[in-house]
Amino acid sequence: MSWNERQRRMLAAMGVRLFAPATPAAAAPSPAAVAAAAEAVEPVVPADTAVIERPAEALAAAPVATPRAPAPTPTPAPAPAPAPARGAMSVAKAVAAAIDPALAERAAHIATLAWGPLHEAVAACTACGLCENRKQTVFGVGHAQADWMIVGEAPGEQEDLQGEPFVGAAGQLLDQMLRALGLSRRAGTGEGAEDDMAGDPARRVFIANTLKCRPPRNRNPEPDEMARCEPFLKRQVELVKPRLILLMGRFAVTQLLKSDEAIGKLRGRIHRYEGIPVVVTYHPAYLLRNLPEKAKAWEDLCLAKETAADAS
Repeated sequence: MSWNERQRRMLAAMGVRLFAPATPAAAAPSPAAVAAAAEAVEPVVPADTAVIERPAEALAAAPVATPRAPAPTPTPAPAPAPAPARGAMSVAKAVAAAIDPALAERAAHIATLAWGPLHEAVAACTACGLCENRKQTVFGVGHAQADWMIVGEAPGEQEDLQGEPFVGAAGQLLDQMLRALGLSRRAGTGEGAEDDMAGDPARRVFIANTLKCRPPRNRNPEPDEMARCEPFLKRQVELVKPRLILLMGRFAVTQLLKSDEAIGKLRGRIHRYEGIPVVVTYHPAYLLRNLPEKAKAWEDLCLAKETAADAS
């Protein structure tokens, strides 16, 4: 057997078929040329690997692999909004956030009460934790039909003991301010008595606080406490029907005007609450600590007197 024939047998055993016509013996290629031709025709596979021949029809019917679509690029999640800094949320917004259906139903009931039932509702109120430490509630003082209504902040220690707003040193200063305007909390006092019309309505004053109970250690009122106490003050305004409201202090402003602006920015102009003219001024307790501000408070009182006279 010639070397060329042996090479052919080796290729056949390795699963490689040569389709070129047989080369005459005189022109037999070298072993290297035969090997190169085999690699060009069909890849060499190991001897122990089975070679499966597939008919042309089967190749034609074989499914063509569809290239996979690229995976969609994930959309980055939006960055979460930064949490507001402590104290950044306004008190007015916090009050609004505290309103829920139960509070709305309670407020609707309070809005129907006359003076007597309203006084009883305040005295029996347990809507917030302030009821646990109070000596008594501070409903208000003055005439039920007064041209002026003064709204303060929250009861202090003396108010809690006596059940009346603006007593002690701050109350004495307020009484001096009222006398300078020809007003008095005692003028024709007839709180709750609709038939008591003695005295000039223009000299009458009804005084109330934002909260009806004293916060512990005279701390600032909490938004939830203000939200739960607001219907009482709102009903008092509706019953008094004042020609003017004088707000004294930051929390009185927050409760009725829903504003967090400083007193210094709000004073000197007329605001409105339910159509009623409103003048803003400093709380008497603040004036006792800042005596030079008394001149500004007097200007506010003069503006309030002019406004009340124009409204009559």
